[in-house]
Amino acid sequence: MGSKGRPYRTVRVEGWEVLIGRSSQDNDYLSLHLAEPGDLWLHVAGGTPGSHVVVRNPDGLEVPRSVLERAAAFAGWYSKARGAPRVEVHYCHARDVSKPRGAPAGLVELRKWKSLKVAPAPADEPEDE
Repeated sequence: MGSKGRPYRTVRVEGWEVLIGRSSQDNDYLSLHLAEPGDLWLHVAGGTPGSHVVVRNPDGLEVPRSVLERAAAFAGWYSKARGAPRVEVHYCHARDVSKPRGAPAGLVELRKWKSLKVAPAPADEPEDE
């Protein structure tokens, strides 16, 4: 995985690089400094604490539904909603993520987003490549 010592986990899903934040401060770094505008950003809905997840998209391609669903499952797993059978996950382009002035670490606002429901799943399962 090559993530040791970094503020995020890195996994590959069908050739796509997926980054998963490790803490509130790391989520800020990942979402606001590392993510490029066209990258896909994901987080569990409803204000539930959890990792921010970024699917790198340097070529601005359409992220396959299977990759989106897998990344959403990671967002569910690395959140306080891990034990739920299904969780709602919001996703948008990283350009639509911002931090309100004075907000605590890890708290962001989304300008526009879509959502999907998935079963939480860890990122350390064997990848389907």
